[in-house]
Amino acid sequence: MVGTIGFLVDTAVLYAAIGLAGAGLYAGRALSYLAAATTTWALNRHWTFRHRRGSAHPARQWIAFLVVNLFGFASNYGTYAALVSLSPFCAQHPVIGVAAGAVAGMAWNFSLSRRFVFSPRPGRGS
Repeated sequence: MVGTIGFLVDTAVLYAAIGLAGAGLYAGRALSYLAAATTTWALNRHWTFRHRRGSAHPARQWIAFLVVNLFGFASNYGTYAALVSLSPFCAQHPVIGVAAGAVAGMAWNFSLSRRFVFSPRPGRGS
């Protein structure tokens, strides 16, 4: 559910950045990824990993989430960039690249976030 909402935010912000702000396919995607990552962090914090929030300050945890998810971002953005640069169809319909990138980065993001950002509280099991 969190991933689906993140995908919807990613796509909506990308299309808004391109259509309303005049951003290109690449800068728009960087903005949309940041919006989606922030959304998924908040949803994971309050829903998926609510029992594993730990004592980290939310701002510090958000930064840790972004740093840890750089591996997923590289996979996600790399897949997106390859598709929109190599396929005119994907360049015309960037949602396809967003979807493929989301799938490519999903496993990295979840497993690294679980391990390093939302690790169990001391004295509690995972």
